[in-house]
Amino acid sequence: MSWRMLTGHQLCRLCLLRKPQPALKTKHSAYVTYETDSQANKESKRTVGRLHACSVDIRKIRRLKAWVLLEDNTYVEEIANILKELGANKTVIASILERCPEAIVCSPAAVNGKKKLWQMVCKNEAELIRLIEQFPEPFFTVKDQENQKLNVQFFQELGLKNVVISRFLTTASSIFHNPVENNRRMIGVLQESYLNFGGSQANAKVWLLKLLSQNPFILLSSPTAVAQVLQFLQGQGFTNSEVLQLLSKLKGFLFQLQPGSIQSSMSFTKATFECTDHDLRQLVVNCPALLCYPATVLEERIQALLKEGITVTQIRESPMVLELTPQIIQYRMRKLNSLGYRIKDGHLASLNGTKKEFEANFSKMQAKQGRPLFNPVASLHVEE
Repeated sequence: MSWRMLTGHQLCRLCLLRKPQPALKTKHSAYVTYETDSQANKESKRTVGRLHACSVDIRKIRRLKAWVLLEDNTYVEEIANILKELGANKTVIASILERCPEAIVCSPAAVNGKKKLWQMVCKNEAELIRLIEQFPEPFFTVKDQENQKLNVQFFQELGLKNVVISRFLTTASSIFHNPVENNRRMIGVLQESYLNFGGSQANAKVWLLKLLSQNPFILLSSPTAVAQVLQFLQGQGFTNSEVLQLLSKLKGFLFQLQPGSIQSSMSFTKATFECTDHDLRQLVVNCPALLCYPATVLEERIQALLKEGITVTQIRESPMVLELTPQIIQYRMRKLNSLGYRIKDGHLASLNGTKKEFEANFSKMQAKQGRPLFNPVASLHVEE
């Protein structure tokens, strides 16, 4: 039967036959529903019910850490009560449990122990609950509590302020799981290194506390790594004073580098800027980032600057510009160009600094450019 001979009624019937049937869709939907129902059936109804009672969005927990809903032993009400006693309202409690669902599998005794630990450095319960709300995961990591307590006491004896220790607890919690003996040993190594490289005994404590405040993760380094890096820098001709400057400027991140990677970066820098060993050391002291970035990263950033019309000589005069990514350079150059300032014809110092520092300098330049050359209200000094 040809297409011309089909009637309208026959065409409709043919379309129905050729049209994909909804059976597969129904089967797929049924399959998904079956899987969801199966997962829901495995969840602890008791746990889900108690979370609902706390106004917790169960869907968020299913997306984040669904495994906690399968646990038989949970402590929803107990954990909620501990938070409530600290002054948390229902909204805060729900938010904490949604972002850190594993809190409900922590025993109340362990959580109370962690509460006492954090209270050692918190002024009051209001500050404590604020920290828990911002950083629930470190708080509900309840292992090694005795070791954590010993580390808190050690840091207090060392002279660190409680506000600094509380910051460590929330953002550098791994150092509290480090055995207190290891932390004590690393502090000793840092103090000894400072004194051996010409630091004064009077300034040793201040220097050490500042270094720890800037980078607490330095405690996770090993004495061997510290010795290797310091010996390598001495072998490269850096003076004791220069080594201390590098250590302070890099905030201790120096010990996270390997001598091999440092050597590679220094060799690239020396070849690129065609400088002597003495000049190379001065460049590195002025811009310690030259030690941190791999040669590939340095090359990429130098190439990006060259494409903007900046010369190697300019980069050598202001090496701090290599701390900025090509994207940041392009953004800052566009802003400065909008004021008519041509970077490639001047000094690169105006590109440097943190975002806050750059924006402040840019605002000053903008205000200066908009200021009239003649002030009509200023008094005129005219000879009579």
